[in-house]
Amino acid sequence: MKNYTSFERNEWAKLAPKNKVNITKEELANIKSLGDVVDLTDVHEIYTSLISYLHLVYQQKKNAQKAQIEFLHKDFKPAPFIIGISGSVAVGKSTTARLLQLLLKRTYPGLKVHLMTTDGFLYPNEELQRRDLMPRKGFPESYNMTMLSNFLSDVLSGKEDIVYPLYSQELSDIVPGKYGHVKNPDVLIIEGINTLQLPKSGQIVTSDFFDFSIYIDADEDLIEKWYMQRFKKVLKLNKDKPNNFYYEMANGPLDDALKLAEETWQMVNLVNLREYIAPTKERASLILHKTNGHLIDRIYLRHI
Repeated sequence: MKNYTSFERNEWAKLAPKNKVNITKEELANIKSLGDVVDLTDVHEIYTSLISYLHLVYQQKKNAQKAQIEFLHKDFKPAPFIIGISGSVAVGKSTTARLLQLLLKRTYPGLKVHLMTTDGFLYPNEELQRRDLMPRKGFPESYNMTMLSNFLSDVLSGKEDIVYPLYSQELSDIVPGKYGHVKNPDVLIIEGINTLQLPKSGQIVTSDFFDFSIYIDADEDLIEKWYMQRFKKVLKLNKDKPNNFYYEMANGPLDDALKLAEETWQMVNLVNLREYIAPTKERASLILHKTNGHLIDRIYLRHI
């Protein structure tokens, strides 16, 4: 790809610092998303190098902010370093986001790192139904992009305490009256399928606020396989949870549930991937390409 330097996995691994970060298998298990695959080898060969590079870019921003403050003779609170993570459903965004948060805090203990997802900026299901958008949930128009843009503007302005809506995977909906808080982090990680998208209206949105962005890539057939594998596991996990969104499906005919999942993939997730998610790939600062078993085999780093 133009404007990117490509690294094979072994080439990228050679860039890692000699001192290995201290992380256990148990910690990895706790942050791993359902159906995703990541181990200590991935940490040492992929993510250690990535953390070192992210810190390099972070320091560059801090130095630039300091120089600006000195030049302007103005005392203002520097904005946090914002990392965006994008990619299809079931590709491993959440695992990567949580792993980056853990490794940044472990490697650089002085950093205050906050992680959030853009799911909280989806319209509530009731509003999606009112707008006849439930079949398009996850598409750009199903998000309150104005709210998200305003939220990020507040982050960059140095506002002390910024609230944002919380989304529940259990309910598959926004949780009424529940909010997350961003309180002056050094690093803010934002994960979501829409983080690199630009609405048709052309309004300024998430990616315009990012200091660094990551796209997790894989072939469509592999993502579909991971999506269906994850769906089956979700059904098993929620068979005895009446309040869970998947409870009825988990206790109904398996063939019907799998048919619905396949239709959802074909009619919603795949369309969204092709039309709105994958086209944003080359806007990312770095692309992690996955192959069978969620193995990262190639890394693409955008030229500075």
